[in-house]
Amino acid sequence: MNSDLPKVVHPVAGEPMVRWVVKAAREAGASPIVLVVGHGAQHVRELFRGERDITFVTQEPQLGTGHAVDQARAVFDDLQDSDVLVLAGDGPLIRAETLRTLVETHHRTNAAATIATAVIPDPTGYGRIVRDSKGRFQAIVEHKDATDAQRAIHEVNPSYYCFRAKPLFERLRLLENNNASGEYYLTDVLGLMLHNGERVEVVEAVPAEDVLSINDPQQLAEVDAILRKRATPGLTKEDPDRSGPHSASSPALSRRHVEVKR
Repeated sequence: MNSDLPKVVHPVAGEPMVRWVVKAAREAGASPIVLVVGHGAQHVRELFRGERDITFVTQEPQLGTGHAVDQARAVFDDLQDSDVLVLAGDGPLIRAETLRTLVETHHRTNAAATIATAVIPDPTGYGRIVRDSKGRFQAIVEHKDATDAQRAIHEVNPSYYCFRAKPLFERLRLLENNNASGEYYLTDVLGLMLHNGERVEVVEAVPAEDVLSINDPQQLAEVDAILRKRATPGLTKEDPDRSGPHSASSPALSRRHVEVKR
């Protein structure tokens, strides 16, 4: 990003990108919101100073996505029967209606974990969704660990998860870092759940547009333009391309918990 600031603090359409994620989580009914911070933590803390539904935990050292989520364990000690949304803080195109669809599927199927996926033209760099012969979830394989056949899969993991808190934190204790990055992957929790006979569901609910990455100023400008277009009157709820079963007509959540990663 050509900057010393943490990526999530960079402004997109007039707001730091992490604020868009928090806004979507709030609109979906999530509370409290846990922000896992590391490099540049003071900048993120300053953004949310005095906001009562925000809790911060620090990941130091930074040993992967599973390790990041595990830093919030103490926050959820008394919330083991709750659901936890786990999201990426650098995905400002996230929509509250997508989160509602994710949680509704999670409840309807009585799953231990549910993932919202997207199908995109170029899946390079994203974790691939591997399904079995019956179309059920089998695994998420990171791009760097994938075979050629798996890299040909266009259904990807944009990092929208819903977990039951108790099995999530139980499985996080069992993670190993035997992979190309030497990190503890949150995605490995899903395999551990399947191995334990727990249900993992997948819902293709994330519009391809919302998966756009922001890794340089040009990509940031592209996402900025999309968000500004959405904010134009007549291009949000009235946009015919956004109507359908996953639109904003879904009921709000009664009580949810969300953890937003860096």
